[in-house]
Amino acid sequence: MRSQIPMSDIFLYCIAIAAFLIYVPFLLVAYARVQLGKEALATPRAIVDKLPPYAQRATWAHQNAFEAFMLFAAAALMAYVTGVNSSVGVGAAIAFLVARLLHSVFYILNIPLARGLMFALGSLCIATLFVQSLLQASIN
Repeated sequence: MRSQIPMSDIFLYCIAIAAFLIYVPFLLVAYARVQLGKEALATPRAIVDKLPPYAQRATWAHQNAFEAFMLFAAAALMAYVTGVNSSVGVGAAIAFLVARLLHSVFYILNIPLARGLMFALGSLCIATLFVQSLLQASIN
């Protein structure tokens, strides 16, 4: 017998996955820092200018992921707390994860238009979750 995850719980899983995705670009940063040696370990924040371009972009993608995560976590928690139980809300949460993963990929590969589109899609997903939450709260 197969049990399904309650729709509202998906928001919590998406928050956890989004927190993990923050660190995906940092794997490339860590690799580049190891290549630079002891100096990178001694002064990790000052070394960004000495990193190869892909690692600099990975650093910026990592930082941007923190910024996006804060809004997403608030929106997803609102959806969870207000009891949003719609495929639109769940779809927005999952689409956010895909958009943010692709945002990091396009940032690192230096494809600005695609990166911008993924940023816009992620922002739309966050807005959708806020709207869904407010609508749900007004019903209750």
